[in-house]
Amino acid sequence: MSLTIEQFGTECHDILSKGSSDENLEAVRGVLERFLADEQFVGTHLGPDNEVKRKILFEDPELGFCICAHVYLGSASAPPHDHGPTWAIYGQATGQTVMTEFKALQAPSGDTPGKVEPVKTYDLDPGMAVAYPAGRLHAPKREGDTRLIRIEGRNLDHVSREAFELA
Repeated sequence: MSLTIEQFGTECHDILSKGSSDENLEAVRGVLERFLADEQFVGTHLGPDNEVKRKILFEDPELGFCICAHVYLGSASAPPHDHGPTWAIYGQATGQTVMTEFKALQAPSGDTPGKVEPVKTYDLDPGMAVAYPAGRLHAPKREGDTRLIRIEGRNLDHVSREAFELA
């Protein structure tokens, strides 16, 4: 029997109810990788009939974290960013994302973006997940279609974030 989004949400809730420490985010990352290994789960939420760029699959009413399905068609890249005051965990279902992490050299100020420099680049392949604690700067790049599950510490539709650019 396939794993369900309700099971996924409950397992994440049980871990995150103890806080969002690095250790707990790593535990949730492990849960995400287990769900990414379930072909039926991935097919249900990220199958070929899903072309929605971002769809909230589960939003925890008590803790506020969200489990989202993301479908990106074609090549794309994003500028360096964090998730404001919250965290995110990216889990690759199909395709490949090249992720770069950055070190802040200068904080954003008013309308002036912060300055960053790259410190680490790696591939996210199907089945892999990575946790980004609050404040960890990163930028994804995709050369083709990708599908992923991202868990957000809070619904990012309601979180303002500052801009960053390469130094």
